[in-house]
Amino acid sequence: MPASRYTVSDVMTHTAIGIGREASYKEIVELMQEWKVSAVPVLEGEGRVVGVVSEADLLPKEEFRRKEPLLPDQLEEASKAGGVLAEDLMSSPAVTVHPDATLAEAARIMAHKHVKRLPVVNGIGMLEGVVSRSDLLKVFLRPDGELEEEIRQDVLAELAPDVSLDFSVKDGVVTLRGPLHDRALVPLLARAIRAVEGVVDVRMELDGDASATA
Repeated sequence: MPASRYTVSDVMTHTAIGIGREASYKEIVELMQEWKVSAVPVLEGEGRVVGVVSEADLLPKEEFRRKEPLLPDQLEEASKAGGVLAEDLMSSPAVTVHPDATLAEAARIMAHKHVKRLPVVNGIGMLEGVVSRSDLLKVFLRPDGELEEEIRQDVLAELAPDVSLDFSVKDGVVTLRGPLHDRALVPLLARAIRAVEGVVDVRMELDGDASATA
């Protein structure tokens, strides 16, 4: 079965703002407010990403304004409270993603690293754009008819070409109906349909016996 058709390059924001190492704390806050973003990449040279300054990197200045003494596990955060330039505030190395990564890969990186946005870089680390959580959700805006066509051609035609199955898509939820004697196909079909970008859920109503979500 073909791999996911959608990659980070399909959904990312190609116009991305960046800052230099010498950008001031106030400049960073102003940029975030102006562009309505929660993080900005720090660039070096002609655009190589060397770090990221996020809201989490900026908040210690307020958090530790009058807080003392500090616990040992607070020292790293507290050190950023005294930072006034991007190079003092940034998290480095930056957590990035490549434009040809799948949406699932980008989502896993965000979840594991607890970040909301990822700079998208090419093979030599140059900034090409930014992908956010909301960008990854764009695939769920795909029309039902488009999902139907992909499921028909890329899933059913390959996994069950000789089986007469009917299906419908409503608001991204796929319902599969009809006789299916080879029950081993049920989990395979459910997994393959769910892997189609934009599918919200899969329901099986096979052999006239409505089942719960597969």
